[in-house]
Amino acid sequence: MQTQKLFKTVTSALAYIGDAIDQQAKGNEEKVMQLTWRAASDLEYGLFLFSLRYPEETQSSSWKLPPIKQPKIESLLASTQDLLKEATKNLEADDLKEAHKKAWIARGQLLRIHDLFERKQRKT
Repeated sequence: MQTQKLFKTVTSALAYIGDAIDQQAKGNEEKVMQLTWRAASDLEYGLFLFSLRYPEETQSSSWKLPPIKQPKIESLLASTQDLLKEATKNLEADDLKEAHKKAWIARGQLLRIHDLFERKQRKT
C-alpha cells in the first residue's frame, strides 16, 4: 500500500517536471516555477513516506550534490527528470533504498532550481 503511494508521488513529480521542461522550452518561466514547486511538494511528501517506512534510514553523505559553478535551469530540470525516472524504475523493481536515494537527490536539484529563480527575481 505505501509503495503504491510512493510510486504515485514520484510519478506525479515526474509529470510536473516533464511539463516544466515543456514550459521552459516555450520561455514561460512563471509556469516553470509553479510546476517545479508542485513537483517539490509531491517529492517532499514522497520523502516523508520513505521516512515513515524506514525511520532508521539516514541520508548518506554520498547523497549530496556536487557543487555546480553556473547551473542552468534546463540542465537541472533534465537531470531531475532522469533521477525521477530512475526512482520510478527502482520502485517498480522494489529497490526502495535506491529509489529513496534518487528521490532525495532530485529534491536537491529542485532546491537548486528554486534558488536560481529566487536569484533571478532579486536581480529584476
